[in-house]
Amino acid sequence: MHVPLLDLNAQLDEIRDEIKIAVDDVIESTRYIMGPKVSEFEREIADYCGVEHGIGVSSGTDALLVSLMALDVGPGDIVLTTDYSFFATAGVVARLRATPVFLDIDPATYNLDPAKLKEWLDQNKDKIDKVKAIIPVHLFGQCADMKPIIKTARKYDIQVIEDAAQAIGAQYPNNGQPLKAGSMGIMGCLSFFPSKNLGGIGDGGMVVTRDDEIADKLRKLRNHGAAPKYYHSMVGGNFRLDSIQAAVLNVKLQYLDEWHKKRQENADYYNSHLNKNKIKVPENVYRHDYHIYNQYVIKVANGYEELKKHLRKKQIGFGVYYPVPFHLQECFDYLGYQEGDFPASEEAATSTIALPVYPELTTEMQDYVIESLNEFFD
Repeated sequence: MHVPLLDLNAQLDEIRDEIKIAVDDVIESTRYIMGPKVSEFEREIADYCGVEHGIGVSSGTDALLVSLMALDVGPGDIVLTTDYSFFATAGVVARLRATPVFLDIDPATYNLDPAKLKEWLDQNKDKIDKVKAIIPVHLFGQCADMKPIIKTARKYDIQVIEDAAQAIGAQYPNNGQPLKAGSMGIMGCLSFFPSKNLGGIGDGGMVVTRDDEIADKLRKLRNHGAAPKYYHSMVGGNFRLDSIQAAVLNVKLQYLDEWHKKRQENADYYNSHLNKNKIKVPENVYRHDYHIYNQYVIKVANGYEELKKHLRKKQIGFGVYYPVPFHLQECFDYLGYQEGDFPASEEAATSTIALPVYPELTTEMQDYVIESLNEFFD
């Protein structure tokens, strides 16, 4: 049996006709840039995330970049973030000639450890005035522990930008009124890369915010800083979301919660059948239905490289997210970090594997994955 890590054809089979109609509508309208489909999608996502504003942009990376630009981050500034994530989280900081400062992760969630954040700020009070933002990442579909992060940020008057690229729809507990990923900081950044739980047919992203002034600035920045057209109060870029992407995503958004539920059911099935003496399965540190499993990531203590060979032999797709933490990336050599500086990140990079968890995965396919894993460890 062949089990892919992700099968977008299976998803497409269910909604192909709806997508074709939506794309044809855009083509016939000739409103290809910043058209009504974009405005409609922005309203829908803002409502879904529980905020007032959604600003569609060209990618999740550009969502992060334009968010930092909205806070006027630049040379001499510091941005604190996790050491373990997709490269864009750190890369956008360096692109603005600011300094990324990395912090280790909580081994239970792979997200930024709030204690490490507090520790760095308490020990570097001489640098506080240079810190312009904190970027926690809601990795793999589970929210970072935002309450202590927000508390620490407020203590030092620092803005929080949530990297929610993998976590649209994930929730965080809040006195019986859970908050959606992206709604807790000054801005939240979403990605609609095709492999995401809500993925387009190309690149796309969005910044969500409750702040009216920030929203106005973001709308200008994504369109070369212009408002009205040809009148530029600031220098921005071309970060616009295409109408065709918005139209496709509007169709898919109707199914998103259903797809989340299926991913959660698949994760539960793995949790119940994998050999937990040999495999560390993902922890739900909040509630079962708060994790949306953009990835289902297991951790193995022994036989890591051999396991990958075994899965390839069995034709089981898997992913390694991420094999090199930021502090060991060659492009960040100038920051002076050394191997051993962030042990939890380094351990995650060399012991974790993502298994197929997409909604259309069948029980037979999951059983094959489970049998293959248990066979390897037995």
